[in-house]
Amino acid sequence: MQTSDSKNSICDHRYIKKDSKRYICQTCKHEVSVRGYLKYLREKDNQDMEKDISFEKTTSRSANYSDSQRNYERNIKISDSKALQDPMIKGKYERIKTLSKWFRDYESDFTEQKKTIELLKSHGIGLNIDNAKYKGIKDMYLRFNKYHRHSYQNMVIIFLAIIWMEIRETTNIRIEEFIRVSKELGHKINKKMLNNAMLKIKRTEKMLTKSSVNLEQEIKDRIKIVFQKDVNNIPYERIQEYFTDKFQFEKMRIDMLLLADKILKIIPYEHIQNLNYKAFTAGLIYYIGQTLDNKKIFTQSLIESVTKFSSTTIRKKFHVLKGILGNPHKLNI
Repeated sequence: MQTSDSKNSICDHRYIKKDSKRYICQTCKHEVSVRGYLKYLREKDNQDMEKDISFEKTTSRSANYSDSQRNYERNIKISDSKALQDPMIKGKYERIKTLSKWFRDYESDFTEQKKTIELLKSHGIGLNIDNAKYKGIKDMYLRFNKYHRHSYQNMVIIFLAIIWMEIRETTNIRIEEFIRVSKELGHKINKKMLNNAMLKIKRTEKMLTKSSVNLEQEIKDRIKIVFQKDVNNIPYERIQEYFTDKFQFEKMRIDMLLLADKILKIIPYEHIQNLNYKAFTAGLIYYIGQTLDNKKIFTQSLIESVTKFSSTTIRKKFHVLKGILGNPHKLNI
């Protein structure tokens, strides 16, 4: 019996059965090759799968959604318009719009706040606010609101309190006059509110100052602890050739600790606030080692073995200290 894959182009073999070891098309009664039979099975599977799949019609739903959305937006606009006819609601709405501007200005151009200063000047208040004082007012306001930005009213009162704190020592305007003009400009404020705002500002400034001082001292204390530990870990046997006895070596370690303490007192906080203090300490040991008469005692390789920092890192920190303090052989503290 002939194989019909190549010879019979009329029948497409849609119904094939296995007969013994052969595959016979039940339509044309011709034998089909194994490849033809596999093709028939694949096509049959695809047809069965298509029968099981059903599709939803979404056109009507989409139209319904579109109509619902339009009605929803129209109803919102109508309710907003009716609400704004109420004076109290309209007042709140205007304050929210102003609040939005003040919040945007917090990170942008300070427009609304600058406008308030100009309006106060037009009433004869704050005429001595020059560029330097303006910058001081702006810096203090942004610094405060970074930590205490709760509401529009709070922000406005704090701003007015900062202005008053800046001008009160150099003006003949009384606080009552300052409050009266502020009210005329539309701000809800009284003497008690202003005094409370000034107390908050003073507490915040004190907290921020104390925080930075405490942090600086904490970092420097850590450096001193690591410095002492690393210097004490230097084995006497590795450098005994430079000393007459161990007592002389111990005395030198104490002198180095005292010098490290003096150096840390004169290093500004900004040079140590964002660094790896342990790596900095390794550089400090090397720097102080270079202030000694014999500069060969504390070599980079010796410090590297004790601190576990590479010679490159030690050298980098040494140059940082050199930039702050100058050459170690010229150090005079």
